[in-house]
Amino acid sequence: MSNITIQLPDDRMKQLEKLAQEAKVPAEELLRARVENWLTEPSQDFLKAAQYVLKKNEELYRRLA
Repeated sequence: MSNITIQLPDDRMKQLEKLAQEAKVPAEELLRARVENWLTEPSQDFLKAAQYVLKKNEELYRRLA
């Protein structure tokens, strides 16, 4: 596993610590979970493109039937 170090303004760090405290997890764990979600969820652009293609294919198949 790799490590990363980031700099946050003090006010953002306080926000992070508050969120972590509310979730009853260390701040590092909260960030790790959020990054993991961000990296694994499909992007909105991809979802929009996929929906457009599916809609166009639906219209095409209806015309061909």
